[in-house]
Amino acid sequence: MLTLPEKILFILLLAGSLYFAYTGFRRVYLAIRRGRPEERFDRLPERVGRAIWLTLTQQTVFKRRPLVSLLHAFVFYGFVYYLLVNLVDLLEGYFPLHTQGGMWNPYNLVADLLTAAILVGILGLMLRRYLVAPRDFTWNPNVPLHERVREGIPRDSAIVGAFITFHVGSRLLSKAASLAQGEPDPFQPVASALASVLAGLSPGALVAVEHVFWWGALGSILLFLPYFPRSKHIHLMMAPVNLAFRQEKPGALKPLDFEKEEEKFGAEKLEDLSWKRLLDAYACIMCNRCQEACPAYTTGKALSPAAILISERYELNAILPEFAAGKESPRPLMEFALNEEALWACTTCMACVEVCPVGNEQMLHILDVRRAKVLMEGEFPQELNNAFRGMERSGNPWGIGQDKRLDWAEGLSVPTVEEKPHPEVLYWVGCAASYDPRAQKIARSMVEILNAAGVDWAVLGKREKCTGDAARRAGNEYLFFQLATENVETLNQVAPKTIVTTCPHCFHTIGNEYKDFGGQYRVVHHSEFIAELLQSGKLQVSEETKKVVFHDPCYLGRHNGVYDPPRDVLKGVGFQLVEPPRNREGSFCCGAGGAQFWKEEEPGAMRVSENRYRELKGTGAEVIATGCPFCMAMMNVEVAQDQAPPQVLDIAELVAQGLKA
Repeated sequence: MLTLPEKILFILLLAGSLYFAYTGFRRVYLAIRRGRPEERFDRLPERVGRAIWLTLTQQTVFKRRPLVSLLHAFVFYGFVYYLLVNLVDLLEGYFPLHTQGGMWNPYNLVADLLTAAILVGILGLMLRRYLVAPRDFTWNPNVPLHERVREGIPRDSAIVGAFITFHVGSRLLSKAASLAQGEPDPFQPVASALASVLAGLSPGALVAVEHVFWWGALGSILLFLPYFPRSKHIHLMMAPVNLAFRQEKPGALKPLDFEKEEEKFGAEKLEDLSWKRLLDAYACIMCNRCQEACPAYTTGKALSPAAILISERYELNAILPEFAAGKESPRPLMEFALNEEALWACTTCMACVEVCPVGNEQMLHILDVRRAKVLMEGEFPQELNNAFRGMERSGNPWGIGQDKRLDWAEGLSVPTVEEKPHPEVLYWVGCAASYDPRAQKIARSMVEILNAAGVDWAVLGKREKCTGDAARRAGNEYLFFQLATENVETLNQVAPKTIVTTCPHCFHTIGNEYKDFGGQYRVVHHSEFIAELLQSGKLQVSEETKKVVFHDPCYLGRHNGVYDPPRDVLKGVGFQLVEPPRNREGSFCCGAGGAQFWKEEEPGAMRVSENRYRELKGTGAEVIATGCPFCMAMMNVEVAQDQAPPQVLDIAELVAQGLKA
């Protein structure tokens, strides 16, 4: 179809386009390599296989916004197939290739239908962005943003949308003009319908239309390729890579190496982030789903997980040639990606990570900056001083003496490891249940349950110290290191077969993070352990009939995937279980995590706990069941201000109430 001069011209344009595209992608690659080393290459075949599966099935995309996800799927699957379509079209331009009839029929049918699907999908997405303009595309006024973002995203979206529409539309018109010169093709119904509209044109005009729009389809690719590395469309390539390298449990933080001399801890600038964090910025699709799920943003705080990654991306694009060449970035992250309010508003609930369709780990960006603030600059909310000092001096954030750690057990039969050096089950009480008067009732209920079931168990007593969760999430990695090292030494001496915790934060830290300090343990949450006791018949309870709603703790659910055992326990005791609108993976945070419990909440439209409490109460349940002492404390803050509140009780308390004599 192409003349010889056109063939030569196309090859020259293709060479130039590929050169500039290569230069752009190479700079992106070199920029990502500037990030700190991070080991993510274990089980590589498994990682790659999982990434391909998630990408092709679009599972992560369809978690939220089903209609938008469907439109996106039209575009995605169409573009995957268009890799073949564009190759065939190119061959048609260079060789006398007849692509109709016989083996070409299935190919043409799929190409034709996906052409229509892409156009429906992209036009639907463009109408949503520019005419419907939902809040998905906006930010709270107090959210810090890179200065180029507000104008840059609409412009970039328009360029990408225009390219896709023009590219696919040109291909459709070229095929329609070709069909108009002969007979309609039943295997190209959309192009044949358009061909009937063009049938009135002269043969010469039809040849010209076919020719012009062939160039429009493939020529637009040549124009777009050099822009590709700078566009949001780069997620098409980066998202599968990012999905391959995401952590199985992103909330299980990796330790810092304090033995390295003159090491910079945490992230102050872009180059201080790991390569995976920089990859996050390029994989970001800018859909703002993470922002929508964030409890801080939802309640009017300055934090938007999306804004952080998007701002990093725009800064990288602005300095890309110099940054890729190894030059230092010109300004710290706190000047363009987030501010003090945003930094300390994060509850580390991991909702942003769970909902992200491309495998980003936004929460870890925030914690890296917190580490730099605390360890390098000594800057953090002053209220955390007391918690840090208490953990350092007394082994707990309340700062109460270690000699008081077993006072909660007064009057109960509670064996310690001094009496039972190697118990089958070690009950890790935790700081809250040891020192907080309300949470102590959870521990006392657990004692009743363990004794009633005849479990061989004991507690560490005065040898137990804070796991360091709050210190680590607040950025004080060195304090966490001290506590973790001491606790692992103690636990290794006792060597229990099973550790049971009533606090999901202890459960997460001991089970997932102490491994890096030489502590390999079987750790179960008390809801799991009680469910086992009920199932085995070791625990007999009288059935209740109350209506109960369960609040999924973030560190039990999203961080560790424990959703059914708490519900099994409640159902096993006979409670009528109702679910709040946001439950399981989509549960809403109580507001205590990320060391928030030990400081004042950042200003916003409402408290995070208030938002969650309203939802739980709205179910009409008589009891709000919790599986975390901190969730219970946050709900009780709201109960104290409510004239007709439901009861707030831990699962252990509910089971203990029904124990049969």
